[in-house]
Amino acid sequence: MTRICSFCILMLFAGSAQAQEIRPQEQARLDRFERLAGAALLEALAGGSDADIAALGTALSGVPQVAFDPTMQGEWDCRTMKLGRGVPLVVYTNFKCRMSLDNTGVSFEKLSGSQRTIGRIEMRDGRAVYLGVGYVANETPQNYADLPPDFEGSGTVTPDVAVFERVSDVRARLMFPAPVNESDFDVLELTR
Repeated sequence: MTRICSFCILMLFAGSAQAQEIRPQEQARLDRFERLAGAALLEALAGGSDADIAALGTALSGVPQVAFDPTMQGEWDCRTMKLGRGVPLVVYTNFKCRMSLDNTGVSFEKLSGSQRTIGRIEMRDGRAVYLGVGYVANETPQNYADLPPDFEGSGTVTPDVAVFERVSDVRARLMFPAPVNESDFDVLELTR
């Protein structure tokens, strides 16, 4: 019962809070989400190793549930899967990520590995969307809201946008259409 009450209070606040502004560049990437995902998946399935294809299948399996739930809070294992742009599919090992709920959504951070990201997951047009900043481990990232309007990325700092789906209390995924560096589509698999 406490979990349900906490969830209802969180959704009440989230519904009344103002979501951060999305820049046109990231909105354009979101608008092409399905097309980019389809092309990248076809390339991954055609040229990825059997083990990597199996890992991708697991990461993308499961029906999305209500995006925000108090069970999301805390530490997660996370691994990146990069699809397309010269290499069909690359699956990395697990790193550490963290989610923290507040009254407007979820703060998210990839805490380890050489490529990291920090930002927020908020409801936008009926789906949970992540807006953040990707950066290499030795950089100090700024907030997404503070990025200059025309900033496309520097190679070490990039604007990130993704669709978030929670599959269960122990599984979720962030899916990044047209990431700035290295690939055509990324999946960040989250497990506990």
